[in-house]
Amino acid sequence: MESAILSLQIEFIKEVDKLKYILRKTKLLNSDRRENDAEHSWHLALMALVLAEHANFPLNMLRVIKMLLIHDIVEIDAGDTFIYDTQKSHDNTVEERAAAKRIFGLLPEEQAAEFIAVWEEFEAGQTNEAKFARAMDRLEPLLQNASNKGGTWAEFSVKYDKVYAKKQVIQQGSTQIWRYAEQLLNDSVEKGILKK
Repeated sequence: MESAILSLQIEFIKEVDKLKYILRKTKLLNSDRRENDAEHSWHLALMALVLAEHANFPLNMLRVIKMLLIHDIVEIDAGDTFIYDTQKSHDNTVEERAAAKRIFGLLPEEQAAEFIAVWEEFEAGQTNEAKFARAMDRLEPLLQNASNKGGTWAEFSVKYDKVYAKKQVIQQGSTQIWRYAEQLLNDSVEKGILKK
């Protein structure tokens, strides 16, 4: 029995290696290279550990880290939807739910159920942990674009109002980090790398 469980878990681990090949639109800080989903998830988890003291509320950090490490695994099947895409909604999709069922379904039943529940919690964004995890998810690309002379904002002609509306999620997890992010957005407008 134990070897059967281990075999399932190893298959899952092999499958999620594909996350390293899913490229995001954003580029690494001060770089021309696009970030992959595995790098993004790792960076968010580390950001959460470093910035947790700025959360609006006490957190179960293990839960936050779990969310950040698995939230984009569904993109192995569903692909990465650009947050400013005008053709396809960035919100949870039918494709993502099917991907969650297939990929997490590779795990033993109890573990699969836990991972799906954590993924759904992140997507819903209602718990304190999900609010903070989502704040990290919105902060990282902001830092990247600001470091890359506008990055995807410039590349896809995304205006300030649209960026501001998407980034406001940060304040649900941390008003202090939101103040920093808001100032960074305003500085980006002043520098001409984010257009009003």
